[in-house]
Amino acid sequence: MKILVCISHVPDTTSKINFTDNDTKFDTNGVQFVINPYDEFCLTRAMWFKEKQGASVTIINVGGAETEPTLRKALAIGADKAIRINTNPTDGFQVAKELAEVVKKGEFDLVLAGKESADYNGQMVPGMLAALTDFNFINGCVGLEIEGTSVSASREIDGGNEKLSSSLPIVIGGQKGIVEEKDLRIPNMRGIMMARKKPLEVVEPLGSEITTNIQSFEKPAPKGAVKLVDADNIDELISLLHNEAKVI
Repeated sequence: MKILVCISHVPDTTSKINFTDNDTKFDTNGVQFVINPYDEFCLTRAMWFKEKQGASVTIINVGGAETEPTLRKALAIGADKAIRINTNPTDGFQVAKELAEVVKKGEFDLVLAGKESADYNGQMVPGMLAALTDFNFINGCVGLEIEGTSVSASREIDGGNEKLSSSLPIVIGGQKGIVEEKDLRIPNMRGIMMARKKPLEVVEPLGSEITTNIQSFEKPAPKGAVKLVDADNIDELISLLHNEAKVI
């Protein structure tokens, strides 16, 4: 089985976010970048298939040279090969089209991608990729088993989980549950040294049309001051909830 894992290069969720150029560009100064958490869950599941079933695991990213340390970390976790599509990922459809070309040429059986990236939260790319490649598709996946070409999966829905059956080839939009946090792997020294020798192929983009552009960014308004109300002053509490908070 040939597996392709899509890796997004995203800011660490603890990073302080700022913008430049009149709030039109993200300021990367001082920001630490990591593997998108949803993608890391998928990569860990891919490693399970590699170890249990002998699958080959390739990772892929759409981005500039600055994303290569993130790809090297994924290689250190155990992926066999990395591909970087050399273009700035500014639009979900653009990214999906670039990925689809590699999927078709590489004849992959299983494509694993986080259901969304932790920075823009678009939830677009896995579904678009499945449509462009004519693969089956399951999003919000929290459980995945594959025997031969048969796929058994479960996905999160409102109020519970839904069990599904499908077949390869398939695109999976994964999240926490496809593996648990305790199963995530930290690269060891041997893995880091081996990652330096593993192939990282740079592919030039198709030049896909960008159909969506970011106009500006805006931070959430700061939280207001907290008002404390005595436990026995119910009338004042009701008045504040009705007149100020406007929740009743």
